[in-house]
Amino acid sequence: MEVAEDDISFIEEDANGLLLLHNDALVISLNVLDFKIKCVLVDLGSSTNIIQWRVSCQANQKHHSGHKAPSEFNLASVTTRGEILLLTNAEGIMNTTLFEVDDDDMSYNIILGRP
Repeated sequence: MEVAEDDISFIEEDANGLLLLHNDALVISLNVLDFKIKCVLVDLGSSTNIIQWRVSCQANQKHHSGHKAPSEFNLASVTTRGEILLLTNAEGIMNTTLFEVDDDDMSYNIILGRP
C-alpha cells in the first residue's frame, strides 16, 4: 500500500484494544507552533479548520477581520474573528494551515476539516 507523504494513516495494529464497530469521533493532539494542543477533532464532514480564540491567543498570534464560517455540527453560520495561518506539525508532517478563529465555546480546541 502506498501512502502519500502528507497523509496520516492508521494500520490494523493501531486498532488493538478498541471495540470496533463504533461511531466515535477521532480526537487527537496536534502541535501548533511550539504548543501541543489536545482535544482536536478530525471532522471529515467539515471543509473548514476552526480554532478557538482563547487557544490562538495563547500562541500570541495576530488575527484578520472576521467573516462567516460554518460552526460545529448544527449547520448554522457564525461570524468569526477572522483567519490565521499557523504552522502545524503532526507526526513530523509540517504544514501551514489556515484556520477560522471562533469566539464561541465549542467542545474542542480545534476542529480540523478535510482539505
